[in-house]
Amino acid sequence: MKSCKPILVVAGEPNSIFLEIFFKSIKSKNIKSPIILIVSIKVFLLQMKKLKVNCKYSTIKINDLKDSKKKLKKINLINVEYSTNKAFKKISLDSKKYISESFHLALKIIKLGVTNKFINGPISKKFFLERKYLGITEYLAKKTNTQNFAMLIYNKNLSVSPITTHLPLKMVSKKLNSKMLFNKIEILNNFFIHNLKIQPKIALLGLNPHCESTLHFNEDDKILKPTVKRLKNKGVHVYGPVAADTAFLKNNRKKFNLIVGMYHDQVLTPIKTIFEYDAINITVGLPFIRVSPDHGPNEKMIGKNISNHKSLLQAFNFLDF
Repeated sequence: MKSCKPILVVAGEPNSIFLEIFFKSIKSKNIKSPIILIVSIKVFLLQMKKLKVNCKYSTIKINDLKDSKKKLKKINLINVEYSTNKAFKKISLDSKKYISESFHLALKIIKLGVTNKFINGPISKKFFLERKYLGITEYLAKKTNTQNFAMLIYNKNLSVSPITTHLPLKMVSKKLNSKMLFNKIEILNNFFIHNLKIQPKIALLGLNPHCESTLHFNEDDKILKPTVKRLKNKGVHVYGPVAADTAFLKNNRKKFNLIVGMYHDQVLTPIKTIFEYDAINITVGLPFIRVSPDHGPNEKMIGKNISNHKSLLQAFNFLDF
């Protein structure tokens, strides 16, 4: 039987709920694929003690991964130094170098051909990205020289994708254009076909309320409608623009596999209301499959051992092949 490729995991912000939900995930399910976790072993041990859990692991180095004959254990830790004496402390710029080195090491491992399955824990956009990138989606796209990419919030019953991501609302209409819209929907359509084996039915939400505007220039008429026509001519099963205020009603949303919105909260608010933690964030278009839990560091719940691990568990399930 062919062995599973390992799942590469960057723990992300060390002062977050990630290791808590990691411990809960591996305890609740027997994950077939070996896990390579890039983390501060010091933080790993401090949090394991604080949360009163026991997790068996092996330590490895990147050179160990160059030996294709070497069999990985179930959980393999690659250490990245992070100076701390506490299991948890307040999120700050202090962790920026540590997170940057973790991502650098992960991309190096992927380039070695060890795996194409990648999960990252949450990070603080304020302290790690410092407004240089809109989010980790854009950060990884830049690091891999990926020009065409999209954010997909995936659930097997219904997925959503925002055309613009963490962008201030007043900038959304200025950012929208037919080329970007066409490219993102095409790449999302191809992902469903090639990776999920589904010819998706896609709803494209209008930007304006009821797809109408009192202004002379209506983006729904001038940008969205012509783009939908072009996509249909390419064989994409896309419909719209669809009014956003009724698209997520039960009898409407069940018609589609994917609902694409013009801005972040237009689709993330309803999908999180419907599925809560039962969804994962996938970056479509990268040279590897990148998945992350669909939530942030959750600083208010750090160390309380009450965080919901369902989204991370779904991320493992998605990549456990």
